[in-house]
Amino acid sequence: MQPSLIERIIRDDVRAMGAYHVPDSHGLVKLDAMENPYQLPDALRAKLAARLAEVALNRYPVPSSEVLRARLKTVMDVPAGMDVLLGNGSDEIISMLSLAAAKPGAKVLAPVPGFVMYAMSAQFAGLEFVGVPLKADFTLDRAAMLAAMAEHQPAIIYLAYPNNPTGNLFDADDMEAIVRAAQGETCQSLVVVDEAYQPFAQDTWMPRLAEFGNLLVMRTVSKLGLAGIRLGYLAGAPAWLSQIDKVRPPYNVNVLTEATALFVLEHVDVLDQQAAQLRAERATVASALAALPGVTVYPSAANFLLVRVDDSARVFDGVLARKVLIKNVGKMHPLLANCLRVTVSTPEENAQFLVAFQAALQD
Repeated sequence: MQPSLIERIIRDDVRAMGAYHVPDSHGLVKLDAMENPYQLPDALRAKLAARLAEVALNRYPVPSSEVLRARLKTVMDVPAGMDVLLGNGSDEIISMLSLAAAKPGAKVLAPVPGFVMYAMSAQFAGLEFVGVPLKADFTLDRAAMLAAMAEHQPAIIYLAYPNNPTGNLFDADDMEAIVRAAQGETCQSLVVVDEAYQPFAQDTWMPRLAEFGNLLVMRTVSKLGLAGIRLGYLAGAPAWLSQIDKVRPPYNVNVLTEATALFVLEHVDVLDQQAAQLRAERATVASALAALPGVTVYPSAANFLLVRVDDSARVFDGVLARKVLIKNVGKMHPLLANCLRVTVSTPEENAQFLVAFQAALQD
């Protein structure tokens, strides 16, 4: 194929981008993607297999996924009068939000460093992305956020709670100031609070949905232990969701995903127990890392830890050489210089990581 044809057809900014890279983890202890390391108990897996065997694979999904939406509203304590919209992971929901709001000149605003898909989805939809740097300790810069909101008048503001890749929960007063300002005289914006890691934070904006007419809460079941089924949901006022639903692909949640989610939501206590185990392991790993010389461990309300070392590239390579895969985020943003992100896992995998990490520090 002639390169000139590609250049004529494909947008310049897309050709200049790199594809989202997922590293090969074969044969490695995989601690780079914030997955829950625990599978369902054997007895539940057998019951799930029987349930899935009854799914009508020859039929399209029910477009509204009404049964699953109703179950999510009950189990996840969505306030009365609010509804949920489903997506193929929260990535698709972010894409739908961008597409629905993509008026000429519209902008998306979020603190940085943050989840990369906010900026990527905005770019794909032709929106300008405005990143507002966090403070050096990764807390929200309230003054800078409010100033940027007044200047740029963003259509959408994302606030990750807790934030990825830093792991911290933003101050509640700062969050509220931003949400209120986004429905004030100088700014009119939709605020999306991204609670992907809520099971590990145990704090949420879900009960406040009815309080703010410009607020939506986005979650995913990926971090709960269901990353493989790709299911995210957006909670909020039906007036908002009915508009965003118009750009949703009609069969975006497949029948196996829906059946699996419905089954697991019947046994959500198992997932809650796993999350509690991971919270306990998070404290253990953080304490062990903080005791090592030259290592800074940042507070985390997620299922991962952000650490700073003298040379993140060298330590990353040393850990990888010992068959443990973590994430080198040192070049994602200047505030993350020499930082590494590691998923909290089982006691056995955490022990393997700590041995590899300590050895890598001494390489």
